[in-house]
Amino acid sequence: MGSLNFLLDTNAVIYLHKGLLKDPLPPGRMAISFITEIELRSFPGLLGEQEAWLARFLANVQHIGLSHEIKETAIRFRRTYRLKIPDALIAASTTLHGAILLTNDDQLHKVPELICRRLELTAPTPGLGKHIAAST
Repeated sequence: MGSLNFLLDTNAVIYLHKGLLKDPLPPGRMAISFITEIELRSFPGLLGEQEAWLARFLANVQHIGLSHEIKETAIRFRRTYRLKIPDALIAASTTLHGAILLTNDDQLHKVPELICRRLELTAPTPGLGKHIAAST
């Protein structure tokens, strides 16, 4: 597949939205998995301004859909590393596109076939979870 540098995990998009990243995202071609879009857009507490920011963000980032190869790789990752289905899909999308996953998810950093990079935050965020509307 190729020509993609980074895939943003859901938590990376949340940190970006909340202004919690210590440094700007690295330069290069960025994308998100379809599962990240679903996770972000389906949060029931999404406020109007958050929804507007998210719409602008989604319009300016590449999207990776579900393919047969992603599905099969996600199944293997789920079986081998006991990942949750969304994490397995994000990991599969990243590896098949030869990208680096920007994530602070400890479970994903344990997958040896996956190249991950942690994002340094401006402040500790205990309890932030995966909710875009969580308050800090």
